[in-house]
Amino acid sequence: MRHYTADLWSPAGARGSVAAYGHYGRPVLVFPTEGGNANEFADHGMVAAVGDLIEAGRVKLYCVDSFDAGTWSAAGLPLEERALRHGAYESWILDAVVPHIRDDSGGTAEIVTTGCSLGAFHALNFAFKRADTFPLALCFSGNYDPTTWRGWGEQGTALYFNNPMAYAANLHGDHLDWLRSRLSLLLVCGQGQWEDTTGSLASTRRMADLLTAKGIHHELDLWGHDVPHDWPSWQAQLSHHLPRFC
Repeated sequence: MRHYTADLWSPAGARGSVAAYGHYGRPVLVFPTEGGNANEFADHGMVAAVGDLIEAGRVKLYCVDSFDAGTWSAAGLPLEERALRHGAYESWILDAVVPHIRDDSGGTAEIVTTGCSLGAFHALNFAFKRADTFPLALCFSGNYDPTTWRGWGEQGTALYFNNPMAYAANLHGDHLDWLRSRLSLLLVCGQGQWEDTTGSLASTRRMADLLTAKGIHHELDLWGHDVPHDWPSWQAQLSHHLPRFC
């Protein structure tokens, strides 16, 4: 399996690593769980779970570092400040990672996003905000409302525009019509241990209801009460769903 790691800088000066797997196929941008790094997907068996697709040239994975320690996980900061600091991560993804993926994939314009837990939030948030680049998001056990996380402080525009449960509720007009024609979301969640305490199960259901109300294409796939918020579940879920999209 072709594999390499690259350190990338954004024009704004943000730095992070990308671990890539595969020689050909549909590019998939992988966001790690909270505080994770570019090696996390491989370390927890997720790359191996779809190794047959990678070897067959159907998919290429680009796994990135998180900036969560200085943004969403920075408990000493109010949520609005965390959202503002997330802007550096957004810039790094769009201005450094996306051009790298396109260069490595022969100029491919469309990129799939995916992630588990907090990575699912990133996958969905980036797809919503930049469906021109990310028309498909595969989201596993996500909580899509930052106001329900461990946080405090007044909520401003930075938090609003990084809260899919808030801004998606107000979509209308031409932009909503465009998203209906462009965006597709897969929401997957177990119903076992930790899916309730993380808020993932309730948030996944709420997001699916919101997407239904807005007429945005999506699929909701809830696994059984024996399926926890954990890596073995996500391995099975990714290997089950990814072949349909590549």
